[in-house]
Amino acid sequence: MKDKDDYLFSPASRTSRMLNRLRRLPTRLRQVLLRRRILFVLLLVVLCYSIFANSGVPFFPRFPWGSSKFVIILAVNQGGGVMEWKGPKEWAVERTSIANKKAYADRHGYHLAIQDMSIKKRYAHEWRESWEKVDVIRQTMKQYPKAEWFWWLDLHTYIMEPSISLEKQVFNRLDNNTYRSLIDYNPLNLPVEIPFVDSTHQINLIVPQDCGGFNLGSFFIRRSEWTDFLLDIWWDPVFYEQRHMQWEHKEQDALEHMYSNQAWIRSGTAFIPQRLINSFPDGACAEQRGDKRIFYNQDEHDFVVNMAGCEWGRDCYGEMEHFKKLSAALQRKSWWRPFSK
Repeated sequence: MKDKDDYLFSPASRTSRMLNRLRRLPTRLRQVLLRRRILFVLLLVVLCYSIFANSGVPFFPRFPWGSSKFVIILAVNQGGGVMEWKGPKEWAVERTSIANKKAYADRHGYHLAIQDMSIKKRYAHEWRESWEKVDVIRQTMKQYPKAEWFWWLDLHTYIMEPSISLEKQVFNRLDNNTYRSLIDYNPLNLPVEIPFVDSTHQINLIVPQDCGGFNLGSFFIRRSEWTDFLLDIWWDPVFYEQRHMQWEHKEQDALEHMYSNQAWIRSGTAFIPQRLINSFPDGACAEQRGDKRIFYNQDEHDFVVNMAGCEWGRDCYGEMEHFKKLSAALQRKSWWRPFSK
């Protein structure tokens, strides 16, 4: 009888083991290839999602990673001109504004919703230009179901102090940073008091006032049942069809009208000093030049500058580049200031 070791190491045994391995090779190869295919598909899905989620495709679903309660909404026209072609300066302004908001959101863990308006404008029936803010806000709330506050920023804005969080700038002292009454500042001369206003109602809308009234270039709106009602009424075709030729500022005039006449809207609305979230450059509100409540002050490190109206006779590109460089210079000078959220 042969020894066991002799059998294991005999030429016949080695040949048998090799044949067995060769028979199993196709199965193993198929398993390896299947794993690689699955991995490739997963990587492709992640890549496609990352491309489309950050490309500004209108209302592409975003998964709310993290627990941030703040979403910055920036509506742009990334796809090019709709009514007219964009030039190099327009592209540059857009890139600068997007990069500014993205860096700020990444720094503080907020969400940034870049909403491309070009496709929506091109194919929507009876396009309500400027009223699109309402529809975009509603859609963004659906995309980020865990977020509480939504910060609308116009394209021609620049966050000058990126180290300052929204919590520190506004929400840690919300009652102290906002006001309900129009007694002290009322540029539109709206009625100061109307019946049945509940001044203890939760704040759901935070709006700055400029020299012309409400300013919706930078404002906050909270997810709530109150907000759902407001957005429904704000988007009502009665306003658009009946008043769009009378209201120069469109959705802004509509909000002012509702605030003047509806107690429940006034109950949920608060105002914020303009320079806390929406300072103007010298070229805006020329009739009130020098008003310390309105214009950007670099010595006091104003948070945001809004180049409102720059497309009407001013140089949007020049203003954006100026404030971009100024912000960088201010950050270099104040590097020693402690970072806090």
